[in-house]
Amino acid sequence: MGKVAFVFPGQGSQKVGMGRDAFEASDAARRVFEEADEALGENLSQLCFEGPEEDLKLTANTQPAVLTASIAILRALDAPFDIVAGHSLGEYSAHVAAGTLPLRDAVRLVRKRGEYMQEAVPYGQGSMAAVLKADRGLVERICAEVPGLVEAVNFNSPGQIVIAGETSAVGEAGTKLKAAGARASTLPVSAPFHSSLMEPAEARLGADIERVAFSDPRVPVYVNVDAKPIGDSSAAKDALIRQVSRPVLWEESVRKMIDDGVSLFVEVGPGRVLSGLLVRIDKDAGRVSVQGPSDFAAARDAIAEARSS
Repeated sequence: MGKVAFVFPGQGSQKVGMGRDAFEASDAARRVFEEADEALGENLSQLCFEGPEEDLKLTANTQPAVLTASIAILRALDAPFDIVAGHSLGEYSAHVAAGTLPLRDAVRLVRKRGEYMQEAVPYGQGSMAAVLKADRGLVERICAEVPGLVEAVNFNSPGQIVIAGETSAVGEAGTKLKAAGARASTLPVSAPFHSSLMEPAEARLGADIERVAFSDPRVPVYVNVDAKPIGDSSAAKDALIRQVSRPVLWEESVRKMIDDGVSLFVEVGPGRVLSGLLVRIDKDAGRVSVQGPSDFAAARDAIAEARSS
């Protein structure tokens, strides 16, 4: 029997209207949005459905919004899975799906996560850039050569790496990478996520995470920082804390899941970012994207076929 992995997107996948179709079609999805609104004491649902986009793009809003929309779609889909993982922020969605973390606590934690990450570096002093057509060795070598702090922080797929750090250092690294034949473009984000500049945010979030009661996950959760599965609540907390200032090993995580028997990846949540990365990592891996009720029938058929093969 093939295994099915549900994977959850992170920041950057948000869009006005996300989750609305699920909300309108499913009582389970509606309850997710209502619980998130109550947990935050504000109308997050309205922000997801109607925007404005400028407010939705604010890190402290984006993180709970993407998580809530993803879990609403998951609950409306109501299909079986064997493994979960999430890209950066999406790892919180994965833990909610696995039963490690109650939705109410997850929404509050990612709100704090967004605030702490934004506050860790003064606006304008940190940035990120996507690097294409360069291998890991070249990117890491150039980052090490550049004055100031710049690090490789997302290993997304072959030939797609994200760097982050001090704005001037990121810019100089991008220039050197272009000269070496790569492509580099600045990302529209407000802080250098997953770089060591996020260590103050990690310390603050760690204190909050330690105060929340986690459970052991019902299915393996493949975590970003180690690209391997964890199976207990203590390891879940540790991985979520460490991921704030450490690289996202997404390509390695996907390859590990495939090695462990995953034959179908179901991207649950807004956008198709992870499905696009999967094509570059392993074009033969099964994949389906689920953004709302119009995708449910095809997803359920694919899941049934994968688990019976």
